[in-house]
Amino acid sequence: MRHRWNHLLFGKTALAAAALAGFLMFTAVPRLLADDCQRRVVRADHRLHEAIEHHGYQSRQAEQRRHELHEAREHCWSASHRWWDEHEHRWHTERDWDDHDHDHDRDHH
Repeated sequence: MRHRWNHLLFGKTALAAAALAGFLMFTAVPRLLADDCQRRVVRADHRLHEAIEHHGYQSRQAEQRRHELHEAREHCWSASHRWWDEHEHRWHTERDWDDHDHDHDRDHH
């Protein structure tokens, strides 16, 4: 009888552990995707600033970096229907980015 209770207790514990692991996995995955998206956009945004600073607004290098920033934003949008705005330091839930938003900065230098 005691062996049966131990077996039953072990089964319930294993089931509870599996449920907890599943819960943690499904709550952690969106966070990891968000962190990855944010990191991609921040890196692409920084590279665009560097290209503009070193080569100019209309340079081939700046245009390539604009494309990379667009791709990073598209990746985020496809993965979670939101994208990180590095200038405002916030997530957007509308697909409302401007691929030439950094060009507006030149008027303020």
